Amino acid sequence: MRFPLLSSIIFVFGLLAPQLTYAKTPVDNTFITPAKYLVIIDYDSGEILYEKNARTPMAPASMTKIMTASVVFDRIKSGALSLEDEFIVSENAWRKGGAKSGSSTMFLKPNSKVKVGDLLHGVIIQSGNDACITLAEGIAGSETAFAEMMNAKAKQLGLTSANFKNATGWPAEGHVISAYDLVKLAQHSIRTYPDLYKIYAQKSFTWNGIRQPNRNPLILANFAGADGLKTGHTEISKYGFVGSAVQDGKRRIFVVNGLESKAQRRSESLRIMRSAFSEFSVYDIYKKDSRTGEVNLFMGKDETVPVVVGEDVVVGLAKMNRKNLKVQIKYQSPVPAPILKGDEIAQLVISINGNILKTAPLFAANDVKQKSLFGRLFAAIIRKIRGE
Repeated sequence: MRFPLLSSIIFVFGLLAPQLTYAKTPVDNTFITPAKYLVIIDYDSGEILYEKNARTPMAPASMTKIMTASVVFDRIKSGALSLEDEFIVSENAWRKGGAKSGSSTMFLKPNSKVKVGDLLHGVIIQSGNDACITLAEGIAGSETAFAEMMNAKAKQLGLTSANFKNATGWPAEGHVISAYDLVKLAQHSIRTYPDLYKIYAQKSFTWNGIRQPNRNPLILANFAGADGLKTGHTEISKYGFVGSAVQDGKRRIFVVNGLESKAQRRSESLRIMRSAFSEFSVYDIYKKDSRTGEVNLFMGKDETVPVVVGEDVVVGLAKMNRKNLKVQIKYQSPVPAPILKGDEIAQLVISINGNILKTAPLFAANDVKQKSLFGRLFAAIIRKIRGE
């Protein structure tokens, strides 16, 4: 969606703003949620559409299992593991996550052999803690060692807030991840494992004669295009959910946490996803190499030089805020010549109501030589006469 902004550009002369990619915070009250944590993103662009406390580490409860499944997916994708491989359900897995544990369970029997594919269904659809522990022990020897694998993957993905202590999301001191990092993990899972990701969309799974429905509130409500991901709940985290859906070729993902009840999680998840499609949009500001304006030069053969963006510039925001979007070119004026094409000499700053959403470097569109010695002397005399 092209967003006509040329008429709204403001040139600001002054010190060059620090280079940032994101500085996004909620800038108004166009969307209100009772949740303690929330982030909504557009899948294709990665643009944040809304966030509330999204960079603060939180207890993720069973939303942890997205990372558990992702580590298993990696091994399947590499060929190190097969869906047909079998792991033995240990006494530990049965006691900590089985039927007598009082937690979410796949109802595995101790000392039984279970295929990896079935265990993944138990993790993703049934939220089985016994399935998580069985996979962790089968792959890494212990749940603690598997948690180290989870943390290594988090580091690889740049999830700086993540610190996993177990494979289940069971409360443990220091077991945290931010909503923002969790939504990036969900985005990675969808993009990297398209075939295995389909498990998240299955409506139910039966094991040992016990059928359990998918706990995803969007799937339970038959929300159009819903296909993932994972709920979570403990007394510490309260009720949370990572949701994803596709409509008209666009995918939205959100993470919500800190809700007070299962009913509130259901109603709020439906409202958030409806709003993600209807109330928010991603706008094209500039395409790569587009000219955004001109920068004044000092002692150049030309008085100005055009500047261009080095990559596509897009912004996600509430549709109601479109009219409040401001685009500025900031630089230290005037910029001394000579200038070479491709020199970074300014910054594009995008903001709403004084809150910076994003900045992007601006580059000289062409070379500009310095004035000749005589020209520089003449310009200096003129400036002195003018008192500049």
